[in-house]
Amino acid sequence: MSSSQAPTGPAPTLQQLLESRYSDAPAVDAAYDIPALRGIAGRGSCRSFVDAPVPDAMVQVLCATALAAPTKSDLQQRDIVLVQDQTKRAALAQLVAGQAWVAQAPLIAVFCGNNRRQRLLHEWQDVPFANDHLDAFFNAATDAAIALGAFVTAAEALGLGCCPISAVRNQAQGVSDMLDLPQHVFPFAGLAIGFPSVPCQISPRLPMAVTVHKDRYCEDDVKEAVEIYDRDRTQRQPYAQQRFVGAFGHSDTYGWSQDKVRQYSQPERADFAQFVKARGFALD
Repeated sequence: MSSSQAPTGPAPTLQQLLESRYSDAPAVDAAYDIPALRGIAGRGSCRSFVDAPVPDAMVQVLCATALAAPTKSDLQQRDIVLVQDQTKRAALAQLVAGQAWVAQAPLIAVFCGNNRRQRLLHEWQDVPFANDHLDAFFNAATDAAIALGAFVTAAEALGLGCCPISAVRNQAQGVSDMLDLPQHVFPFAGLAIGFPSVPCQISPRLPMAVTVHKDRYCEDDVKEAVEIYDRDRTQRQPYAQQRFVGAFGHSDTYGWSQDKVRQYSQPERADFAQFVKARGFALD
């Protein structure tokens, strides 16, 4: 397909949607072309919402659906904090500087990793917690990530638009204070939720040959593949602006790889490990 926008007119097939994403999209058997897969393949981040609330009954169903997702060893180490108060949403937008659109979202959910409940179980039953190391944090973060992905899939199936907000970790302590998060509970990511005011755009992905491996990890020809992807994506979905032009200058061939390199040329969340340790986690 020549456009990175989901096709208009008749509903796009799963084949069309995957071809919008990948230069090497697989052939799709008609048996696999079902609404659930089309919804996932055709999703895009939403940062512009209509001025309408998300019904509470819908939110509760979405939370229940998201929390039904897999969780490590049934530990259930993930919580969702719904930020419905407009003043708090505005305060959260201030904490995630540079993303003013966050304040316009009808609903913000903050997905949290929660290792606190597990420790409380040990306290109540007077049994030592014998796994106070990196994996305790990692398991809780993974649980939160799985719940976030499930919530997005469910929300978009009901016609909502979503955009994850990893920037809550830029001000993890401030977000924790605002939400009264106790020790061993931490913000993993925010999620802006609402009904889209404009169609969401499909972002092309790296070729599957780069990111799907068989039997062993392989980087053969990856540099060439990324260069081709850069050129194709720049043609189909050019960046509206370039990062840190003062430091790097203007590039006539600005693409995905340059954007990501410039983004991570600047320190970001360098104090996050310190925050996590202050929440009570040992990262050994």
